[in-house]
This record gives sequence, structure tokens and C-alpha cells, in this order.
Amino acid sequence: MNRTTLSLIAGTTALAAVTGFAALSAPDAPGTDTAAKAAAQLPVERTSLLCPAPSTSDLAETSYTSFTPVTKGTGSGGKAELREAAEESADAPADGKGKGKDKDDGKSGEDKPGKPVLTSKEPGKPVTGDSSGGEAPALVGTADGRFAPGWTVQETTEVAAGTGRGLQGVNCTAPDTDFWFPGASTDADRTDYVHLTNPDDSAAVVDLELYGKDGALKSAVGEGITVPPHSSEPVLLSTLTGERQTNLTVHVNVRSGRVGAAVQALDDKLGGDWLAASTDPSGSLVLPGIPADATSVRLVAFTPGDADADLKVRLASPSGPITPAGHETVHVKGGMTSAVDLGDVTRGEAGSLVLTPTDRSVPVVAALRVVRGKGDKQETAFIPATRPLGTRATSAGNSGKGSTLSLTAPGAAATVKVTASAGSEGGTPVSKTYTIKAGTTQDIEPPAPGGLKGTYALTVETVSGGPVYGARTLTASEGGVPAFTVQTLPDDRGTVAVPEADEDLSVLQR
Repeated sequence: MNRTTLSLIAGTTALAAVTGFAALSAPDAPGTDTAAKAAAQLPVERTSLLCPAPSTSDLAETSYTSFTPVTKGTGSGGKAELREAAEESADAPADGKGKGKDKDDGKSGEDKPGKPVLTSKEPGKPVTGDSSGGEAPALVGTADGRFAPGWTVQETTEVAAGTGRGLQGVNCTAPDTDFWFPGASTDADRTDYVHLTNPDDSAAVVDLELYGKDGALKSAVGEGITVPPHSSEPVLLSTLTGERQTNLTVHVNVRSGRVGAAVQALDDKLGGDWLAASTDPSGSLVLPGIPADATSVRLVAFTPGDADADLKVRLASPSGPITPAGHETVHVKGGMTSAVDLGDVTRGEAGSLVLTPTDRSVPVVAALRVVRGKGDKQETAFIPATRPLGTRATSAGNSGKGSTLSLTAPGAAATVKVTASAGSEGGTPVSKTYTIKAGTTQDIEPPAPGGLKGTYALTVETVSGGPVYGARTLTASEGGVPAFTVQTLPDDRGTVAVPEADEDLSVLQR
């Protein structure tokens, strides 16, 4: 084998290590078609999810549901498993910098996470687990083979009393390097933590940047936070700044490594919930699933650049787009967090907020704080801007009652298929098709599996038409408080585009 052949194969191997697939072809003969062949959509082969530590309350009751939809084209092997993350750094200082020692005890990366908590048995059937009290750790999960495509884990916690009482829910997230959280706070009534979970064998280094109504907040202790391997660090926002800000945007910027990130927003009077990251900054945003009985809705928006953004505000209602009176547009100054109280904008009907540029497009991130109830019986949830559900989106942790599926088609009309899985303890899957009219939001009481026992998952697939955005709301009654939590339904990214190889690599061997 000559040196040229060795170099080509070495380059191909490096590319395959990064992408999982590499295509290499000989030069085209004169006159041949040089157009790239269409990429095939193939199931992903491995994925990771990270679940934050659910609560510090002794009254917390947490349930987990793990689910992988059945995906064509997968093999017969693989597994999906959640394990306990290592304990938080024992010597982390009180200022939240988290510069604890790496707990590297010489064990391999495989051995560092704790005991298994949840292991899936088969695609298409949820598996559940639970924990009690405030000692439950963060979880680190990996799925491969037939369990990887569309793997979804829901963490739901009921807290009977105290700060953040009510229902708190979050979709466990994939590790990444950049997150935006508009809607956080350091107000006197709020206790907000950023939970950072590192799934890898080496430490991650993270910067936390805070932006208020007048711009960036100075915070030296938010720089260079170390998250040890296979562990989780909760960082209290009020330890990063002395300023009390009702509305903040938090930027999680990972210098090295990767983490999962989520904000736990707890209020002394209004309950609390998890604030998931907004979708990537964009000129147009959709925030789906505002409950029909919302008594207060606050929009929090931020533009990362220097340019100001002017946005049209529209509510996609069951009957079509509506312009909220007095809130036709919102002005977002560059680098500053803006907040607009929209009141009971839905007026007793389901709705989704749609933000579009009035003129030029400026990238923005946004989230909604939604309140249900009145007086001392109020509860809070958050709805971040999200990606469309795309080919397929998945929602786990549904029960026989208390689940609502909200779908909106802000552009063209669309048809979707909703499938309820088998129950975790028994039941037969069932599917139903729905048409969402252009510019509307439709609240759906999702179909339940026949003979349901336990909890079940929902998958939503686009059949035809324009983009659809969705969210799932879980409700419960906690001592007269209308407890609820909302999770958006972005595409589950169960498949990946893989370009077809033009020629077998064996042509390079001599």
C-alpha cells in the first residue's frame, strides 16, 4: 500500500470517528455527473440524556418515565439505561463556583456513574421508576442500537408544600455546549438554580452569563465553573450577582467539554417549575401550549447581539391569529432582557404565541412564564420557544387523565398522527389523525391505549402540510392549587442524514 493510499484511509478514519460515517470517492471521469447523491435518513445509533437532581425538598415525590418509539431500520440489539451521577463536589464553595476536586479514583469512565436506576426493556413500551425526598441525584443516561432513535425521558416531581410547591416537570436533555434561558430571576421571592450535569470522563468548564433589563450583570464568580466528570453541580443564581432582577436571561457557555443544563425556578408564592432552554436564537419564534385557563402570561425575550429587535406579537387561537390588545409589538434592546406582561391573553381559549420581525430579522430567544389559579392558590410553569416537531416528536409520562396535547400550525395547515404507546404495565397502542388549520392552536385530549395500565407515551408525526409546533401539559390537584407543568415537543432527532458513498473504499487498496 503506497503513502497516498495510507493518507486517504487515515483521513477517512478520522472523519468516521467524528460523524459515524464517511464517504470517499475516486475523481470523476470527464463528462460524468458530479452532483452529490441524496442523503439517506438513517436511525441514530447512540444518544445521551441527562436528568437534573429533582428537588431538595423532603416532601418531593419524583417519577421517571423512559421511552423509545419503534423506529424502522434499526437492528435487534442495544439498551437504554439511566444511572446515578456522582455526588456533587464535596468541597464546592458556597459562592456556587463549583470548583470541587475531580473525583477521579482511577476507575474507568464506565465505572464512575452510580448504580442503574432505570433500564428499558423494549422499544414501544415505557418503563418507569420513582424516588422520594430531597436526596435523589442527577441521572446520566445512554441509549444505543434500537433504543437510541427518539429516546425520551420525563422527570416529574410533586412537592406538597414550601418554596416551589406544585408540579415540576422536565424532559431530560442531551449534552451540548450552549444554552439560553430567558425567564430566570434573582427576585426576592425566587430561588433559581442552574443545574449543570457532565456525562463525560473529563471535567467540563462552564461560564454563566447573566443579562438583566440594563444589560450584562458583572459576575466574576460565574466564570470558569468546573463540573467534574460524571457529576452534577447546581449553581444558585443569587450567588453570582448582588443585583435583584425580576427578569433575567442566563447564558450557559461551555468552554471545554459538554453539559446538560436546566434552570429550576422556585417561587415562595407562585410555586415553581423547570425552565428548559429556548431554541437557538432566531428572527421568528413559536411558544406553543398556553393553557386555556391561564390567569397571567409574561413574555421574556433577549437578543444576544448589539442590534435591537422589533417583533410582532400574535396569538394563534383555536379560531385563528389574534393580535393582543395593547401588545401588538415588543421592542427588545440589544443585549438587554425585555419583559411584557400579557395578562390573561388567551381569554379562556387555548393559544400559542408567535413572534415575527416587523422589519429586519434579528436573532432572539424567548420564554413565557404562565400562571394558573388566583390568590394563594397559584402555580407557575414555563414555555420556552421551541423547534417544530418535524418528522416526529415524543412525550413520555402521560397518565389516563391530566394530559393535554397542544398543537399549532402558524403557517400552512397540517395533518399529524398521534400515537399512544402501550402502557408501562399493560395496554394496546392506538393512533388517531388530526388536522390543524392554518394559524390556529388546537388542544387535544390525547388518545389513551386500550386497557391502559400505568403510564404511556405519545408520539406525534407530521403527515402533511406546514410546520407544526407542540407542547404537552400535565395537571394535578395539590390542596386546591391547580398544579401543572408544560413540556414542548421539538423533533426527537431520531434519524440523521447520511450521504451515500459513491464508491467502495476497497478501490484504494492495492
